[in-house]
Amino acid sequence: MAAKRGTDEMRDRVVLGEFGVRNVHTTDFPGNYPGYEDAWDQRRFEEVPTMAVEKVFVYNNTSIVQDEILAHRLGLIPIRADPRLFEYRNQGDEEGTEIDTLQFQLKIKCSRNPQAAKESSDPNELYFNHKVYSKHMTWVPLGNQTDLFPDADFRPVHDDILIALLRPGQEIDVLMHCVKGIGKDHAKFSPVATASYRLLPDITLLQPVEDEAAEMLQKCFSPGVIEIQNIKAKHGEDFLRPARGYIQALCLDSNCSRPVLSGKKVARVANARLDTFSREVFRHEGLKNLVHLARVRNHYIFSVESTGILPPDVLVSEAIKILMGKCQRFLNELDSVPME
Repeated sequence: MAAKRGTDEMRDRVVLGEFGVRNVHTTDFPGNYPGYEDAWDQRRFEEVPTMAVEKVFVYNNTSIVQDEILAHRLGLIPIRADPRLFEYRNQGDEEGTEIDTLQFQLKIKCSRNPQAAKESSDPNELYFNHKVYSKHMTWVPLGNQTDLFPDADFRPVHDDILIALLRPGQEIDVLMHCVKGIGKDHAKFSPVATASYRLLPDITLLQPVEDEAAEMLQKCFSPGVIEIQNIKAKHGEDFLRPARGYIQALCLDSNCSRPVLSGKKVARVANARLDTFSREVFRHEGLKNLVHLARVRNHYIFSVESTGILPPDVLVSEAIKILMGKCQRFLNELDSVPME
């Protein structure tokens, strides 16, 4: 029962979108050369700042998790806070101010459930607060942050990140300071999970694929790549072209000499972009010579998966600003070099 509940929780975490899971943004760069895409690897996003736990003040920790391990786990929890609202903390400043620090508190204690059945062995029934989640982290405003951010909702990106397990009598009481930083300094500040690019797939049907072969071909590709059209019998010279893959038949009307189109299920490429290049079609002898798989060499699809701190489209725009700033500094350096 517990295993099924855990599986259902994992499935609920994944929300399918147009081209992937939630917090994934795709951008097309048609007509570009590979060197341009090399400028858009994950390193560009390592310079986009975020807010993360920097200091952990442990007032009480009687759990089995050591203080340094607990601090490390807290530091890797992504914090939903717009870093553009804050400044970098000055080096050597240990206190922090309302313009450069976010403060969170984690205070929780495990206790027994007096209403639990005696024969029960399920910790969820025996104890209260035996699982410490990221949802137990609460924002404690510093200075006049309540006035500066009246509508703010600073909190962890996910509420169900497990931090520690407790038993009756054990408790955790810590205070955390979040500061602004970049992933180039530490991985906890990285705003992206993965950043990658791929070439646009190009799928061509070399011959008409019909009926059972069409259905088998559709199963060889990702959903949405191959579409099956049901073609009804119809007169018309437009359908005589063999490239369309239609079958001609004689009309039953003796006064009509035109051919007609017989009803068939015909496969066509609907959206090659959705293909993952599994090459499953090459495992089938009857299909592998009917399809040509390639990639558009100058069309790149760039994908950014955000950790949830900032929307992925915002990350892309911020990374572009950083790249533009570097280019401008380079041009300024060129202008400052004296010409001989």
